[in-house]
Amino acid sequence: MKSKVPAVLAAVMLIGSSVYAASAESTITNLKDAIEGETTASAKYAAYAKKAREEGYSNIALLFEATSKAEAIHAGNHRSVLMQLGESMGDIDPQFEVMSTQENLQDAITGESYEIATMYPEFLKAAQKERVNLALISFNYAYQTEKAHAALYKNALAQLKAGQESSLASQYFVCITCGNTYANSAPERCGICMTPNERFVTIQ
Repeated sequence: MKSKVPAVLAAVMLIGSSVYAASAESTITNLKDAIEGETTASAKYAAYAKKAREEGYSNIALLFEATSKAEAIHAGNHRSVLMQLGESMGDIDPQFEVMSTQENLQDAITGESYEIATMYPEFLKAAQKERVNLALISFNYAYQTEKAHAALYKNALAQLKAGQESSLASQYFVCITCGNTYANSAPERCGICMTPNERFVTIQ
């Protein structure tokens, strides 16, 4: 199924890929790595959601379902940029292990923390150096969203350990443009990309 290009990304595609594709070697590699990582995260979080439901943690399952959707949006954005650079990428076979919900939350925190502290900052630096504006947008969308995800996961783990899982959000709102994820309620516009909330996906 061909992915649709988000409106905000499409708006800056007036800059032809030929302008910078010749010098975007690092960014192309980073896009492919990010696509694989986000695709795997989306599949993994969907599996973690199923495990959480099996263990009776319905609110944590909702969180994993929301973040799974967000990571799929990130992967789609990165693929759109890669296509604009005249590159393509084949199918991905995600590899991961499903553990207990507590362990799965810790794994998610570890993964998000790496993306925040290391992966996306390095990818953003390379895209800026190579002047790949679309990659800067797509990487920044993911980078900012992963900060929100890390905070949500840390809170969920703390509440689970305290026996207060039921106090967690019972619905989430995911921005279809950048993947930004809100618990319980959403603002009029996304705090990252300004997409109006009528375009958010509700997970409940």
